[in-house]
Amino acid sequence: MQAVAPSLAERDWRGLDISAAATKLLLCPLQALTMAPSLLFMTALSAMLLRHPDVQFYEIDRIAFGLLLAGVIGRTIVQRRSLMVVTRASWPMLFLSLLALISLLGQPFEHEAWSLLAAKFIVPFIFFHLAQLVFTEEREFRHFEIFSVIVLAYLSFTSIAFLVGAKSLIFPRFILDESLGFHADRARGPLLQAVANGVSLLLLGALAFHAYRRGSIRGAKIVPVLASVPLAIVATMTRAVWLAFAAAVFVLLWQCRNRAFQRACIMLALGVGMGLAALLSSSELGQSLSDRLEERGPIDYREAVYRGAWPMFLQHPVTGWGFHRMPAELPRFVSGYDEKTLYPHNTFLELLVEHGIIGLALYIWLMWELWRLRIPVIPPGEREGFLDSRFHRLWPILLTVYWMNAAVVVMSYQFVNGLLFTIAGMLAAQRRRAEILTQC
Repeated sequence: MQAVAPSLAERDWRGLDISAAATKLLLCPLQALTMAPSLLFMTALSAMLLRHPDVQFYEIDRIAFGLLLAGVIGRTIVQRRSLMVVTRASWPMLFLSLLALISLLGQPFEHEAWSLLAAKFIVPFIFFHLAQLVFTEEREFRHFEIFSVIVLAYLSFTSIAFLVGAKSLIFPRFILDESLGFHADRARGPLLQAVANGVSLLLLGALAFHAYRRGSIRGAKIVPVLASVPLAIVATMTRAVWLAFAAAVFVLLWQCRNRAFQRACIMLALGVGMGLAALLSSSELGQSLSDRLEERGPIDYREAVYRGAWPMFLQHPVTGWGFHRMPAELPRFVSGYDEKTLYPHNTFLELLVEHGIIGLALYIWLMWELWRLRIPVIPPGEREGFLDSRFHRLWPILLTVYWMNAAVVVMSYQFVNGLLFTIAGMLAAQRRRAEILTQC
């Protein structure tokens, strides 16, 4: 029996079915990315924390960052929401980013410089705005809270393992590579810099304390993690981190109005202090701590750098020397050091020299806008949530910790900047939601 050839209409329908199937297959990955943007956010932050510093250009953190952008933009388009999220803090961030980008475009291509541009300006700018699109419900805040406690536990464990000499427990192994990063003799974590590790511990520790205080994470899940933070802070062997920790603990206890909770915190602090004293009573650890307290080298270095930076600033006071020009030019103005590059170890000083009065003014404007987010403007349905009034009282502490350490190191660490500006984006979005409800 002779087969009947398919008609033209049947061939068209088959072609449409194949095209539809192919389109669906192509859209499946994008659909998967849009399902849980908060988890993509955590993945991107984790990649920034754990990436190996020797991987050139196509780093894992850039891939995770690109997937995050695709997922959030795709989800926003599907939900027919606006991608343009502009707040008062957006403008100084945008102008700072453009100022650095224009300066860098006029220089020969250097991979390190573009990475620093991303870490200092691009990542904070994008994370600040993406956070406003992603963290809109308590479920997303819960993901962020759990992520913060897990990362805090990891960083604390790694720091304590380094302090007690249990280096076989440290992961990733590149943390122990003395040829990478700075401060190989301290607990520096995967950030490869002791101050950056300390700031991360302080920020995450404050978030974990907030989770414990509001009762979202209790008991054995959180108390050991909080108790490990002081020892992890000591392990960084960084005086600015120690001072910031002491100030943060004092303010947190002073803010606490629940007497029973305050007494419990004091007892916990005393217990941790006794354990810490017992551990440091060993001759080796105690001597290391004493030597670190008496060390003058970093102070002398900073004094020399600050003296040399002033004539640099006077040569280009308005627009500065240009992005990432200070380390190479500073040795000409500093005596007593033979290095070809010298780092300012001060975020504010670097901004003043590289971007002049304009750059520093923009940064101060940005920090003022972030400081304003401490004022509680909370929608009625969120007063008992993650961003409650107690969190708004916590925000100035987080900013102060960041500023204190920014005065002794250049904040060019993607994870630290991404974490802080993610929280700022959450607060900015909450304020916008409250204002919309008020207008309605």
